[in-house]
Amino acid sequence: MTIAARKIRLIMQLRRAGIADTAVLSAIERIPREAFVPESFQDQSYEDMTLPIGRGQTLSAPSVVALMTQALGTDRRTKVLEIGTGTGYQAAILSRLCRRLYTVERHRELLGEAERRFLKLRLYNITTRVGDGARGWPEQAPFTRIIVTAAAETVPATLVEQLAPGGVMVVPVGRQGGDQALLRLTREADGIREEILDSVRFVPLVAGLPSDAA
Repeated sequence: MTIAARKIRLIMQLRRAGIADTAVLSAIERIPREAFVPESFQDQSYEDMTLPIGRGQTLSAPSVVALMTQALGTDRRTKVLEIGTGTGYQAAILSRLCRRLYTVERHRELLGEAERRFLKLRLYNITTRVGDGARGWPEQAPFTRIIVTAAAETVPATLVEQLAPGGVMVVPVGRQGGDQALLRLTREADGIREEILDSVRFVPLVAGLPSDAA
């Protein structure tokens, strides 16, 4: 089966799974997932599955990427913060849907690889940094949207503080070793409204930086 046929099959699977936002589906169709998948897993680029990417990190299944992106509700006016760049796939999808994306990754090597992919694909509205994702990006706050691609044990208050009025954050919350709740938090005039979207499994959101990021 050709890459084009595999991509069409995946889009159909996402539609059946409840992804109805045509802009999200279009972004997934336009971004070549194979460019973000390790060479040894190329034949699984368009399978709906999580893939390892090294450093104990993973590339989320396309259905999870699509669900989180749809829940975020970005448009060409939004300023987005992503915690956990990884391969850069989620960032690339979002870059097609927002005005500006800021993405933080704690592993310098992973971020360098992601930056090279962004350049090759001419995704120029992405700003990157090596940093502690748990701290967010306070110099650029507030953000109209925040997406967290690692699981926090509790809702990260520091990130909530960086959310603009009316802003939305999508974040998996829960302990490792079991299902976590994918939450959508909306900052309203009288506080934070919380919705549970699905049950997911993500690598942990780790505070601090590894030794190679110094």
